[in-house]
Amino acid sequence: MKIYKTPDLAALLIFDMDGTLYTNDVYLKSQTGLLVERLARRLGKDLAPLEEEISRFQESWRREFPGRRSSLSIVLEAFGVSMEENIRWREELYRPEAYLKADLRLRETLLSLADSYKLAIVTNNTVSIAARTLRCLGVENLFPVLVGLDTCMASKPHEIPFRRAAEESGVDTGCCISIGDRYEIDIALPLEMGMGGILVDGVEDVYALPGSLLQNWG
Repeated sequence: MKIYKTPDLAALLIFDMDGTLYTNDVYLKSQTGLLVERLARRLGKDLAPLEEEISRFQESWRREFPGRRSSLSIVLEAFGVSMEENIRWREELYRPEAYLKADLRLRETLLSLADSYKLAIVTNNTVSIAARTLRCLGVENLFPVLVGLDTCMASKPHEIPFRRAAEESGVDTGCCISIGDRYEIDIALPLEMGMGGILVDGVEDVYALPGSLLQNWG
């Protein structure tokens, strides 16, 4: 865990979901793999050459936007996939129920955090996939605000989803902390927006958040 900044008057914790609230490399890799395979079929291309094309695009994108990383949605858009189609593919292909199960320790951690903060989710997955994922983890009732890919039709790293989470929670952006497992997507932009940021390396770091936040403010 790396705490980059915590506002003095923090009121809202904005969590990433995949790779943050659970640690399951098999499921995470399957999400990328399923979409790239669907893209290959759509374009009529072999998988390996397409993956090389995607890598070249990502390198070019990083040069154009230093310190940022292109999300999978940005990649798909660059290869001609509309946001509507991207959303439909995710809804058709993703099956969190096949990989995830209830996490009592996560639930206890979030309940502890909810005593002091409002909680929200900002994810590059759709709202329905997010809801199903949170249900699998046994924490579906702990996030009053869910902002997904289909909420704003924009993916992280973009200001719109973060601002939407703050607005729906009734909290100023300067009183938010973004928590996620990818610095370039979950943390860098929120810091530029005046939010706090905490980089985690999976759910084990999330378990430690109540103590870490308390210690940070001392």
